[in-house]
Amino acid sequence: MTPSEFQDLTGATPGQMADLHAFVDHLTEVNAVMNLIGPDTLPDVWNRHFWDSAQLLAHAPDAVTWADLGAGAGFPGVVLSILLKGRAGANVWLIDSLGKRCRFLQTVVDDLKLPATVINGRAEDNAVKVDVVTARAVAPMDKLLGYAQPYLQRGARGLFLKGEKAEVEVAEARRVWHFESDLSVSRSDPRGRIVSVRSLRRAR
Repeated sequence: MTPSEFQDLTGATPGQMADLHAFVDHLTEVNAVMNLIGPDTLPDVWNRHFWDSAQLLAHAPDAVTWADLGAGAGFPGVVLSILLKGRAGANVWLIDSLGKRCRFLQTVVDDLKLPATVINGRAEDNAVKVDVVTARAVAPMDKLLGYAQPYLQRGARGLFLKGEKAEVEVAEARRVWHFESDLSVSRSDPRGRIVSVRSLRRAR
């Protein structure tokens, strides 16, 4: 995917595209020493990371507050904050337990003046009230739902980016949790799934 194709798909403004290009520069520079993402995925960053993240907005078009658990390199949280920039009330909480990743995220947030708040801590200990709680490549669904439970209990909807084993993970999570869920095919990779979750409670 080219930047132009990404812009056509998302309707990103020229300013948002400039921020995304600057984010690529940050990633490229820091990834050389920190390995935030697989180096082999950088050439496909616009589809593999940016479009994969941005597609979530179509699932919650009215949501302006998001929490990204295990924000890592900034996917999906930084991409979401760039595309929400300028919307009234927008804020994305980027939550990660590793200090060096949080320092990277804070640098990006400050440099691009993003509507985002970086929190260095455990996801389950920082349950801010948001419209949507999300995560990508953090943990299997049974554990991930434990991290997300405090947010879901405060009214958030869960939108989680998952791989080709999503159906199996959801089935295994039902041994531990009662919840409503829907699975959608990822638009960035047909093998992936977006798992939407509501009404979470422990099964026992």
